Amino acid sequence: MRFLSMIRLDENTGQQPSEQLMADMGRLIEEMSANGTLVDTAGLLPTAQGARVRLRHGALSVTDGPFTESKEVIGGYAVFNAGSLDEAIALAKRFLEVHGDAWDIECEVRQIEDELSCSTPAA
Repeated sequence: MRFLSMIRLDENTGQQPSEQLMADMGRLIEEMSANGTLVDTAGLLPTAQGARVRLRHGALSVTDGPFTESKEVIGGYAVFNAGSLDEAIALAKRFLEVHGDAWDIECEVRQIEDELSCSTPAA
């Protein structure tokens, strides 16, 4: 089963990863990629460099970042191969533990559906 771990953080703190954190994260990513539990991972650029696209009652709108009304945003993600939600949570914990005690972040872990739940309309 595949799981998505979304790392939430407060981007307004200005906190940046240290060289040690990046080295430790690199080793963890290498290990988890090699053993097949990590499918993909990346950090996301700040919301100031993004946009939100919304569909509301048939009308599309685009809002450019930054999103000042949002205190916590998705700062990165990881996709795991895991046999259960508990196993995926254990993998997410490893990502958070690498950050040490200087960070205030959380991960939301959710299973990815294997097939699309909506059907394609006939042509």
